[in-house]
Formats: sequence, structure tokens, C-alpha cells
Amino acid sequence: MRILGLIPARGGSKGVPKKNIKYLGGKPLIAYSLESAAKSNLISSTIVSTDTDEIAEEARKWGGQVPFLRPGHLSTDKSPTVDTVLYCLGELEKNGLQFDAVCLIQPTTPFRPEGFIDECINKFISSESDSLISVLEVPKEYNPHWVFEPNVNGYLQIATGESEIISRRQSLPKAFIRDGSVYITKTEVLLQNKSLYGNIIAYQESDPQYYVNIDTMDDWIKAESML
Repeated sequence: MRILGLIPARGGSKGVPKKNIKYLGGKPLIAYSLESAAKSNLISSTIVSTDTDEIAEEARKWGGQVPFLRPGHLSTDKSPTVDTVLYCLGELEKNGLQFDAVCLIQPTTPFRPEGFIDECINKFISSESDSLISVLEVPKEYNPHWVFEPNVNGYLQIATGESEIISRRQSLPKAFIRDGSVYITKTEVLLQNKSLYGNIIAYQESDPQYYVNIDTMDDWIKAESML
């Protein structure tokens, strides 16, 4: 299976200005994801998708391939990630390059155990799913079966729609959140559904000790303390 590694890195970050090329522990943030992708044995080729020459130049210094810049309308904070993925697939196809799936590696989640990307890819292939996402388990106190939301009358109802709450912690089913580290999607699902997920979604649990998703300066400070 030919798998494209895709690292999206737009220039207009607001919470941490220029975060993708801001130095964290002696190297730019994007370098962590470039290094993770380079250590994968299952990714066929990796590119960086950016809208700025500054990020492209820094990525190349750290071994990244930046074959083209993406247009500005795909680089706002409201631009769907899937549109960027589709644009990159289209540009690569113009040069005769086709892939069976895309592995999205977000630089804002820089820390991954060595071999984690390949674990995700192997799980994706063996599961025969449309997509795979890396996840973290939700703490029991935030499990959706214990979460309430207001109904139309202003009273609380269980968020899952159940009529009775699960009383015992031990009886709660596992629940997960996306951690943003890895997304893998079949190319046909991307093209047909315009979705990163499809109908059949596999998952790979991440190690929580590696987790940080950098969106604010508080997140950046957390990443520094983790190093």
C-alpha cells in the first residue's frame, strides 16, 4: 500500500504566532513531525503542505519535501483540513504520483513514541477500515454517559440520550477523544466522501504521557516542561 505522509503547516497561527517554525527544545516545532515521518518504514513519501515560503524554507532545512505551496484560501483558521489534503493529492497526481491512503501528521502534536506511526498504519491496514485516528481514553468523570446537556425545556438530560444514568463507574464503556497526532484515510474515501473518516473508523490508543496539542502559549509552556 502506497501511503502519503502529509504534514500541514499553515503560517497564520494566532495563539502562538509562527508556531510551526518556532523553536522548541533546539529545533522548530515542525521538525518533530518530520523526524517521526522519516523514521516510518511504511510511509512511501512525505510532504509538507504550507502557504508560506518561510515555513517551506525551514521545513527543507530539516529534511522536509515541499513540492508546492498551497493557496491562501486553504490556509485560514476556518479552512477544512480535508480540503488541503484533497488539494495536495490533486497536485501530486498532476506529476504522476498516486497513493492508496494519506497519513496526516499534525505538527501541533509533536511528541510521538518511536514506531507509533507504523503501529497506526499496521492497525489501519489489518482493520480494513476507511480510516484510523489516534485517540486518548476519556477520564471516567468525563465519560459521555455521565455528561448532561440541557433539553428544550431547560432541564438536564443525559448527553447519550439514555433514560437512566449508569450508576457504577466500573460499568461505563470506554470512550475516546482524538488526540490529533495521526489520521489515516483511504484515498478513495477522501475523494468520494470529502471526509477524513468515512464510515468505518479504526483507532490506535496513544500514550498520554506524550500528549500535548499546541494551540496556545500555555500549551507551548507545557511542551517545554515535557521536554
